[in-house]
Amino acid sequence: MRRQVIVFAMIGVVNTATYYGPYLLFLTRFPYLVAHVIATLLSMTGSFFLNAKFTYRTRPTWRKFLMFPLTNAANFLVTTVGVYVLVDLLHVGSRFAPLLASLAAIPVTFVVSRWIMLPAAEAAPTRAEPTRIA
Repeated sequence: MRRQVIVFAMIGVVNTATYYGPYLLFLTRFPYLVAHVIATLLSMTGSFFLNAKFTYRTRPTWRKFLMFPLTNAANFLVTTVGVYVLVDLLHVGSRFAPLLASLAAIPVTFVVSRWIMLPAAEAAPTRAEPTRIA
């Protein structure tokens, strides 16, 4: 599981960049919440494939792909509320608020993502079987 957390974090850095770049681009044309929603949808797709291949080493399936938005629903909720609170209530700049809000969502996203991407048997730690001599 330690490897999964490390890889998940590395993919999170990539995913943040794939979110933040489009967010800044869309922010020039749309209100910050609209820019946030569009950028989230784009980065969520990339996150699914990267996590399937590198974090959980599992085959991407339509079922997992269709369930994966559930992993991001918590992330989306936490970051959206966070962005709103930071921008409208605490008067943090809308350019940096999503980065701050995403920090609170990381642990929630990992737990839900792991639950969706790995069947229960795969997610459970396994004990090494004794070596058999033929």
